[in-house]
Amino acid sequence: MAKQVINIGTTANDGTGDPIRDAFDKVNDNFTELYTDDAGDVGSITATAPIARDSATGAVTISLLDDGVTHAKLEPRYTTSGSITTYTGAVTVNWALATNFVMGSSLTGAIEFDFEGFKTGQVLTIHNLTGAQTITLDSNAATSETFNKLGAKDYDGSGTNALMIECISDSANAVFNYSVLTYVSDTTPS
Repeated sequence: MAKQVINIGTTANDGTGDPIRDAFDKVNDNFTELYTDDAGDVGSITATAPIARDSATGAVTISLLDDGVTHAKLEPRYTTSGSITTYTGAVTVNWALATNFVMGSSLTGAIEFDFEGFKTGQVLTIHNLTGAQTITLDSNAATSETFNKLGAKDYDGSGTNALMIECISDSANAVFNYSVLTYVSDTTPS
């Protein structure tokens, strides 16, 4: 059977279209043809997942075989490492490019990290922060931003630090929580 097209008339309520019963009869026939087409020759329909029809209820179930979120399917903002090679002044840190950034060297002067491309719920870490300099946090939020320090630990330029920042809100009034951790290499944690 060929596809049945419903005649909708020339203009609304002009009496030239199919009566409602005839229209829905065509709809039912079209669906019946789709669901019972064993030849697989319904031109424009391509099934990308197994489709099953319950013979008792007529319910259709689609099973997605590859719907798991894997590391390979995530954006670079959640999977990639980046580097920062500016050690003084203002440096733009684009959250869309990486989930963690490694400083290539010690800070040589006061530095301002200007955040852009951040998304609510994203966590970004800047590793290998060293150098007795001042660090300032800023963003390109449209109106303002708030940075909340978590814990009592301050940046210690005499050691190696990691700065962890979570975007709480990426709205025009962006909100970030951050913490500073000092670390050393240690293969025997206690």
